[in-house]
Amino acid sequence: MTHPESYDLLATAVLLLDGKGQVAFANSSAEELFGVSRRQMQGVPAQALFHADEALAHRFTDALAGRFGILRQDAAIRTSTGQSVPVGLVLVPLEHQPWVALLEVRSLDQHDMLDRTLQLTKELNIQRESLRNLAHEVKNPLGGLRGAAQLLEVELDDSALREYTRVIVAEADRLSSLIDRLIAPQGDTLVRKPFNIHEVCERVYTLVSAEYAQKIQFVRDYDASVPDVLGDLPRLVQALLNIARNACQALTETPGTAPPRLVFRTRIGRQLVLATRPVKMGVIVSVIDNGPGVAPDLHDKVFHPLVTGRASGSGLGLSLAQEFVQQHGGVIEFDSHPGHTEFRLILPLE
Repeated sequence: MTHPESYDLLATAVLLLDGKGQVAFANSSAEELFGVSRRQMQGVPAQALFHADEALAHRFTDALAGRFGILRQDAAIRTSTGQSVPVGLVLVPLEHQPWVALLEVRSLDQHDMLDRTLQLTKELNIQRESLRNLAHEVKNPLGGLRGAAQLLEVELDDSALREYTRVIVAEADRLSSLIDRLIAPQGDTLVRKPFNIHEVCERVYTLVSAEYAQKIQFVRDYDASVPDVLGDLPRLVQALLNIARNACQALTETPGTAPPRLVFRTRIGRQLVLATRPVKMGVIVSVIDNGPGVAPDLHDKVFHPLVTGRASGSGLGLSLAQEFVQQHGGVIEFDSHPGHTEFRLILPLE
């Protein structure tokens, strides 16, 4: 028999129902979703937790009796604050248990966000794999091109002509470095250790403040209660550094009317949607700037490799940052409009 308290580990609202369709147990996620305590929900008919729905009412009793197998249906609930929330419910009949059925309820907003995140992850994985295959194909001929240019330079007597070969070598080195960055990140090389996320924030703050101290006002807004995370510290430093440097470059290359300002903020988040699943609790590291914002035509592809809004950008910074964070089971999200851009690095604390 499953112990009901084990459902408190889930990020999804779960209700256990008795033979009359009344709530016998509600997990902590259900308390948060409905805005009432499990004690208040106990003994309440489960149908009463949803908006009146004739279709649901007709099917609910039959679903409890197992006539539908598993019932899946959209509905709506009204929280204790009066807010109407669209939800998807799944009712699963139980056998050999003290309860007749298990009712799972999830906000449709959470469903949509998870779908979008999964789609982004799938797209990025396909693009990264294609780029890495292409990079491997290009790397050997590029090395041969560089070597031939060096040999040609030795044979040339004209210094002006040798200058052309130096350009070829320099460009070959630049492309080789770009290819190395495409090939390098691999999730199975993570070295996970426990550390405080503010170590990451402070390292990145030290680096960018040393570079932009005279141009940007930096603010650190940390939640001291955030527990340690388990992860690869150098990769998370690189991920946050890529985000922070992007923000600093946007602030200094396109000055606005307000004094440039960048905020590092940490918070604990609950009921979060990450790269592949919702989680009950995570840490959110935000980088917030008051710059010009991300161009609207880049919003859907800002994390894609080789996509950039800057003439001098490589288009790899945010893509690599997203990859490093997803290797930790997390995700990077952002909101942006002129005068306010916030990138959120979200990691699970479970």
